[in-house]
Amino acid sequence: MKQTTQIELKGLEFFAYHGVLPEEAKLGQRFSLDVVLSLDSDMRFESDAVESTVNYAEVYALVESIFTGERFNLIERAAEAISERVLADFKRVCEVKVTVRKPSAPLPGVFEYCSAEVTRCR
Repeated sequence: MKQTTQIELKGLEFFAYHGVLPEEAKLGQRFSLDVVLSLDSDMRFESDAVESTVNYAEVYALVESIFTGERFNLIERAAEAISERVLADFKRVCEVKVTVRKPSAPLPGVFEYCSAEVTRCR
């Protein structure tokens, strides 16, 4: 029987300046992100200490620093950059899925949001 553990950071909201259009780079907008971490299947949590897992406060800080500290034309690239760094910095993560939602994308229609989702594995 395969055992899995996931940590989810859902609905992270950041104001940032991503997008292809000059107005997006100048005015910025609100984005929403989900980050789902799949941990090594052999992890055990017998000690009940944060050192035995992936500290999601540290993951949050990393996501925030990348998403608000860099500028991306494509939300796909933003999601990929976050995925790459999470895998590089957190060795216990074997897979990461990052979804970036852009509710104010410059489209002429009525919609809830546009999004890009990237999944990367070791």
